[in-house]
Amino acid sequence: MPKVTLIAHDGTRRELDIPSGWSLMEGAVQNDVSGIVAECGGGCACATCHVVVDPNWLAKLPAPSATELDLLECTAVPRQANSRLSCQIKLSADLDGLIVQLPERQT
Repeated sequence: MPKVTLIAHDGTRRELDIPSGWSLMEGAVQNDVSGIVAECGGGCACATCHVVVDPNWLAKLPAPSATELDLLECTAVPRQANSRLSCQIKLSADLDGLIVQLPERQT
């Protein structure tokens, strides 16, 4: 099970073990992570599961789809070059150790 570290806006770190095949958003919601709203439930139809991926991990993620890129323009806080929607990050053994930061707010 891949381990993921989520860093809240205040610097609080939380490590989660998330089953391979689940999205980062699913794992966060199932573990009651404050800061992931996920209004659309993972349908890539909102931007309330925005995360900022540690730059060292970007190359291990698939490129964002056109839909994800469009939604990243609608985040509650300005997007960064390494912003992604956590519903679009599928966990696998290759992502064991992934580190992401949560924005100050999602809505």
